[in-house]
Formats: sequence, C-alpha cells, structure tokens
Amino acid sequence: MSIEEIIATTKDFLSEEFEVDKELIQPGSDLKATLDLDSLDYVDLVVLIEENFNVKVTGEDFKSIVTFNDFYQFVASRLAPLAVDPTL
Repeated sequence: MSIEEIIATTKDFLSEEFEVDKELIQPGSDLKATLDLDSLDYVDLVVLIEENFNVKVTGEDFKSIVTFNDFYQFVASRLAPLAVDPTL
C-alpha cells in the first residue's frame, strides 16, 4: 500500500468516525487536537487502524504519534514487508 493510499484510507475512516472535515486532516496537523480525541477515542482509533490496515497497535505506539504525518509513517512502517536475511 502506497503512502497516498494510506492517506486516502485514513482520511475516509477518520472523517466518518470522528465527524471531521477531510480538509482538516493535514500532514502537519495535530492528530489529537484535530480529531478532539479523549482516552476512549484512542480505543476506537486502535480498532479502526486494525480493521482498515490489518496491523496491531498498542497505546504505547501513540506516544510517538503527534501529527497526521507521524500517523501515516507509523502505518507505512507496519505495512512494510519484513526484511528477510538471505543467509538464513
């Protein structure tokens, strides 16, 4: 999945779930402030990520996610194929 696909998918489910205009979801925008997230919303967000991208997420993962760009990069890193050591 390309970063453009990650962004488009993210905008779709975040705007629907958190009732925010897609135009407000910008790479440099603060994720928590833009979506007006509280602690229970983070639980919903984890479920949405797992459903939409089929990746496991923990609360610890959100410590380094501040902006939407951080979020996109996190998802991309989880979707990247694992490097295989050819000597194994």
